[in-house]
Amino acid sequence: MSAAATFDFAGQLFQMLADRALFWPRHGALIVADLHLEKASWYAALGQPLPPYDSHDTLDRLAALAAETGARAIWCLGDSFHDRDAAERIVPAVAERLFGQAASAKLLWIAGNHDGLTGGAWGGEVSDELVIDGIVFRHQSSRIETRPEISGHFHPKLRLNIRSRAVSRPCFAGDAQRLILPAFGALTGGLAVDDAVIAANFDGAYEAMLVARGRRLCFPCPGRAGDDATASRAVSAR
Repeated sequence: MSAAATFDFAGQLFQMLADRALFWPRHGALIVADLHLEKASWYAALGQPLPPYDSHDTLDRLAALAAETGARAIWCLGDSFHDRDAAERIVPAVAERLFGQAASAKLLWIAGNHDGLTGGAWGGEVSDELVIDGIVFRHQSSRIETRPEISGHFHPKLRLNIRSRAVSRPCFAGDAQRLILPAFGALTGGLAVDDAVIAANFDGAYEAMLVARGRRLCFPCPGRAGDDATASRAVSAR
């Protein structure tokens, strides 16, 4: 399996996967956010042609993770398509792949602010949000939510200086109450994980997290309190 680290969130054991996804063994659920399928074709429609392979790349990685984890379900937490007209541009080969994926694992689309899900669900189901074992799964974090919550939307990225080199990696952002997933899509950009827009989703300090060699690496973020965020620590996978 791709590098993974087991950790506790809201009293449940999850696996944080190196390839920007979560796996919930209890429910056999592979959880991803912000696929932004058909982003290249959106640019092409604006006169900025890009190689039309982003959807295939994203679905290649999704299928590989589903096979490796033995996922019985795939939950996509919003912005799975880049825009509301994506269904009109999607090519038959990509549509067939979506139907095939839905046939092998129950596919759930959580609606996002970009999604073109009015064009169909490609064998899956569509919902505004999902609540399982007391945990809310939605696209964008809600500051008034009192239950544990897992979401996407912000595309968090961790920026570090390593040996005088600037390094940027998609990462998770979270505390004991909320977890924000990185963007899974091939052509997705990102927002600095310590940006005020992300920090506003947490009551105080939180952590940027990524997986390397099966370990969950945690980097403190000050949150709105303005704590020192220069230190880092590594948490071994259980």
